[in-house]
Amino acid sequence: MNLPGPIHDFLLVFLGSGLILGGLGVVLLPNPIYSAFSLGFVLVCISLFYILLNSYFVAAAQLLIYVGAINVLIIFAVMFMNGSEYYKDFHLWTIGDGVTSVVCTGLFISLITTIPDMSWYGIIWTTKSNQILEQDLITNSQQIGVHLSTDFFLPFELVSIILLVALIGAIAVARQ
Repeated sequence: MNLPGPIHDFLLVFLGSGLILGGLGVVLLPNPIYSAFSLGFVLVCISLFYILLNSYFVAAAQLLIYVGAINVLIIFAVMFMNGSEYYKDFHLWTIGDGVTSVVCTGLFISLITTIPDMSWYGIIWTTKSNQILEQDLITNSQQIGVHLSTDFFLPFELVSIILLVALIGAIAVARQ
């Protein structure tokens, strides 16, 4: 979208805060249904980010695949479970919660210290005759990312469909 600068910045901040609040809702809400709906909100915010970046096809795919299929499947799976068993022995804080919070805080601090020092302009993309030329691809992960998004795009999507079918099959087997 070609929006004026202040409006674009406001939408970025608004969607970013929606992502943060939705992510916190996924993790912190005790009811799994509310967590699943919060995950759907996060996925919608991500698709709106794609719209702001003028990537309409990716936004539509995000909405159709992740919100329309995966999140609905998660909500159905949560609804099929017996919700009363979660609240029988409900404790506010356990040892596992403490360990998890320490690990997550450590990961968050390491990301906060690493991201500002990162060189985000290590890959130079130039297009010439409808081909993406790779320049200065140093690490294997950069090369894998380029090949997954160009040469192996169709097999990558087919694997995601196979995983979705396996997830549906696992839910069907678990219900029996």
